[in-house]
Amino acid sequence: MKLLVFAVDMICPLLLGYTCQYQHKLKDGFFNKMILNNILVVCPVVSFLSFWVMPLSREMLWLPVISIAMGLVPGMMAAFIAHRKYADDRERGAYVMAASLSNLGTIGGICVFLIYGERGYGYQQIIVLFQYVLMFMVCYPLAQYYETRASGSGGQRVSLRSLLLSKNQLAVAGILLGGVLQYAGVPRPLELDGVAQIFIHAGAWTGLIPVGYSIDFARIRRYWLSLFDLSLIKFVVAPAMIYFLSHLVIQNEIMLGSLLVLASMPSAVNAVVTARLYHLNVDLDVAAFIVTTLVFLVVVYPLLFLLLA
Repeated sequence: MKLLVFAVDMICPLLLGYTCQYQHKLKDGFFNKMILNNILVVCPVVSFLSFWVMPLSREMLWLPVISIAMGLVPGMMAAFIAHRKYADDRERGAYVMAASLSNLGTIGGICVFLIYGERGYGYQQIIVLFQYVLMFMVCYPLAQYYETRASGSGGQRVSLRSLLLSKNQLAVAGILLGGVLQYAGVPRPLELDGVAQIFIHAGAWTGLIPVGYSIDFARIRRYWLSLFDLSLIKFVVAPAMIYFLSHLVIQNEIMLGSLLVLASMPSAVNAVVTARLYHLNVDLDVAAFIVTTLVFLVVVYPLLFLLLA
């Protein structure tokens, strides 16, 4: 039953978004607002409700470190491969972004929730929070480095102030408020038990429909067959290393299982956004997103579900 829910929440919104390319009433602005609604409404509400009932522990202090490692470990392996695989620095940079940035938000949230419920989703929110730190503080400067090598231009800078005060960080307020209520021993009303589930499923749809809408198969065909090594990094080598390192400091089985699922996520849309921002090879990152997402939906997650559920 849960695998059926997974198929509905993951595949159907992608297909619906893709078919929206063939209509003319809904424009880009509509889908951009859908993404904004996901960031400003769905994520803060679900973060608040999930952390309200999440038992706090010392092991959770390791989650920020593991979150950063989820990007650095595959990113360093990809940088080594990209230097030998591609001659163009724009392709090298795009390949590294595809490996470093994973779809921990939309796909990661629903996948962890279906196996471990709200507790797993709460862990996922902490991981996602520090993935933004990785993106702004590591991936953006690295993308600028590749862009500078390719063209000699200065690229676009991102200030620390814009990182800390961005409206996209509203989920942090939900995490803090829910954690305070949990620490204070305030029980969550039973009437709210089903609200988090509704928002999580709604978030999957509002997050993935715009992704399906942006897919252009004609422009990415040249990279499809060359991304086997990226799939190997993201679905085998990196998850194994992250799980081994996590097992050294964490004993909680739900937390460990959640981390294994999140370490196995496909490439993120944020890799495409970063490539556009710093003029890297966008088609390579779009191809990486589609190929790794298809492999994850068809092979990786069903195996993880059977192993962990």
